This record gives sequence, C-alpha cells and structure tokens, in this order.
Amino acid sequence: MPYERLTKVEDDILQQQYLRALSSFEGIILSQIDIKNKLGDRLNYSIQAGLIVLGAIAFSILVLLLTLSAQINRISAVVYSMNLNFTSVAEQMHQIRGNMVNIEKRVALLKDIDEITGVVNDQIQVIQADMEQMRQNVRGINHHIANVRNTVGNISVNMDIMNNEIQAMSVEMHQVTRPARTMNKMFPFP
Repeated sequence: MPYERLTKVEDDILQQQYLRALSSFEGIILSQIDIKNKLGDRLNYSIQAGLIVLGAIAFSILVLLLTLSAQINRISAVVYSMNLNFTSVAEQMHQIRGNMVNIEKRVALLKDIDEITGVVNDQIQVIQADMEQMRQNVRGINHHIANVRNTVGNISVNMDIMNNEIQAMSVEMHQVTRPARTMNKMFPFP
C-alpha cells in the first residue's frame, strides 16, 4: 500500500510538472507569435514608409521632367526664330551681291566710255542714267544693310531671351532638386 501511495503522489507531482511545462511551452509559443506579429507590423510600416518615399521621389522626377520639357520647348522656339533671322540675313546678302555685280557692270561701262571720245555728249547722258541707277543701287544696298542691322539686333534680342530662359531653368532646377536634397539629408546612402 505505501508503494501505491508513493506512485500516486509521484503521478500527481509528475502531472503538475507536466501541466507547468505545458503552460510554460504555451507561454513561449504565444510570446513568439506576439513577437512575430510585432515584427510583421513593423515590416508593414517600413514597406508603407518606403512606398511613400518612392512615391515622393517619383513625383519629384515627374516635376523635373515636365520642367525640362517646357524649357526645351522654349529654347527650341528661340532657336527656330534665330534660324529664320539667319535665313533672312542670307537672302539679304544675296541681294547685296547682286547689286554689287550690277555696280561692277556699270563701272566696266565707264571704262568703255573713257575710250570713246568721239561721242562724249551722247555717252554723258548714258553715264548720267547709269549714275542714277548706281545711286539707286547704293540706296538699295544701304536699305539692305539697315535690314541686316535690324536682323542682327533681333538675333541679339533672341539671344538675351534664351539667356534669360536658361537662367530661369537653372533657378527652377534648383527649386525642383530641393526635395531630393532634403531626402538625401533624411536618408543618407553610402
């Protein structure tokens, strides 16, 4: 009978130890589950923060690209205007060349007039007509030179406009990159 009593007492003790061990194991498992849940929540918050940061960077890049596109369109318009002015200068120079050829022909006629002394009176009238034509040609040249000066002035104005646009683009680029610099200060990468 004492042997049975000891066995029952031992069984009770073993059962209590088993229940305690089971309770401790359950506590350990629950604490691990709780830790895993907290780590999962932190990971989700980190992913959300990363997505927000990536969204801000993408928006900054979009603003930068739109600004650059607008500036390129402005510069393209100014360059196109300059191209038109250069074309106008080339056409006016061609007209000046034609007038110079006409003057050379008239001057060549003067040499022939010097050789012909017998018909000086008739030739003087021709020379006067030629001189008047030359005066008109010189006036035309002066007019074309004035047009060339105006065109060069337009080119200078367009260059000033393009310079102002480039300076404005520099200021806008500085403003657009401000969020990226702030982001670099917040999250420094090696």
